[in-house]
Amino acid sequence: MFGRRSFFKIAGTGVAGFYLAGALPERILAETTQSYEPTLVGTARTCIFIHMQGAPSHVDTFDLKVGPWTPADFTPETINGILFPKGLMPTLASHLDKIAIVRSLRAPALVHSLQQVWTQIARNPSAALGKIAPNLGSVAAIEFESQRASSQKLPGFISLNGGSTVGSGYFNARYTPFVITAAAGGLANLVNSDGQANFERRYQMLQDLDSSLRANSPLGEDVVDMDGFYQQSRAMMYNPQIDAVFRFTTEEQQRFGNTGFGNSCIVARNLVRANLGTRFIQINIGGWDNHQNIYVRPGGIYGPATQFDRGLANLLNDLSSLPGVNGGSLLDETLIVAMGEFGRTVRTGNQVGLNPAQGRDHFFQHFTVFAGGGVVGGRVIGSTTSDGGTVSDPGWSQARPVANEDIAATIYSALGIDYTKKRYDDPFGRGFEYVPFASQGAWYPVVELFDIVKRDGDERPIVPPRGKLRRG
Repeated sequence: MFGRRSFFKIAGTGVAGFYLAGALPERILAETTQSYEPTLVGTARTCIFIHMQGAPSHVDTFDLKVGPWTPADFTPETINGILFPKGLMPTLASHLDKIAIVRSLRAPALVHSLQQVWTQIARNPSAALGKIAPNLGSVAAIEFESQRASSQKLPGFISLNGGSTVGSGYFNARYTPFVITAAAGGLANLVNSDGQANFERRYQMLQDLDSSLRANSPLGEDVVDMDGFYQQSRAMMYNPQIDAVFRFTTEEQQRFGNTGFGNSCIVARNLVRANLGTRFIQINIGGWDNHQNIYVRPGGIYGPATQFDRGLANLLNDLSSLPGVNGGSLLDETLIVAMGEFGRTVRTGNQVGLNPAQGRDHFFQHFTVFAGGGVVGGRVIGSTTSDGGTVSDPGWSQARPVANEDIAATIYSALGIDYTKKRYDDPFGRGFEYVPFASQGAWYPVVELFDIVKRDGDERPIVPPRGKLRRG
């Protein structure tokens, strides 16, 4: 049993009603007896975060459970020790040696809007700091800003393929996601319809009129933010190098699946290859909310799974064949993370299988897929019960189910960002932690995904600590 003070410190900082009740027993609901130094893996330069919005069924994809409900065209096959639906995702099946799967992830809530935000900000959105919290990508953008070269004109954080992308929170608008739709013809708004000469003249007129009011403006932070947005946007225009990043060929489009997600994977590859300042890329892919007819083609799970399969597999293939900035391949220095907001039900009542509508409803158990950026491919972290209903073995040093905050800490650690960092520039003056309570050991990166920790050129085996929890 945990004490009242511990409950309100961690679980009660804006509990989202009864939706959280089912997850509380399996989260860290206690204080630790010590503080921790961050474990920074530092093997990735860039992160591509694939947000599988709508919540994919874990037992039909990356934690496959075969039963009478399993369609024959899933053609389940054990590949390198991993049971996988080869018929559902045939292209990815040949790349399982590049990916690692965390199967012991548990969601804290079962509301799409709440959880889609939670996965992007690493905290409860209904908490006070949750309401102003920036996206993980905005944190990466601000942390890497000091490393930006003068030639790197692209925003630090770019979001692709629509969906619900959390913004920069209380951070300056310079770190907000640059949201675009990938298209073969590139970005039309990188040029002005009246020509470059007219654009330059008008921009200079704007500068002459009010530049002094926008820099360190007496009108407030919003105007300062807008000035940063103007400067960043201006640097992207009439730049052939940037224009080329957002263009791709018909052949590439077909190879990646000729879908919005596939097109986004092409642009993500181009962004990583160009090295023009973007350090965090979010790609959204919806269609996973399969409450009914989950196995009915061409919809159900087949639609998003086919897009995901072609897009991610070709992204992995291309990045692994392109030379990296620091030696090795681009995949070696690019962390790819794919996850939904929660999973799907595995039974109705006492019967394992689908719901009466031949679909699957919202459920706490789910997964995260990792690749690149120092991740050891072919590795599976954690296991679930035979029906996929709960965690049977967490499979990592902390001996508990993995949480959203742990995934965020893993991403930050791989990028070399101190996930325990606390900023003191938030509007409440309370101090904003990148991952709340991580400095006390409440959350921890899943270092079992990696083989080594790199610090100042030193390479040592990872020996993760196990937190001692004080209950009540």
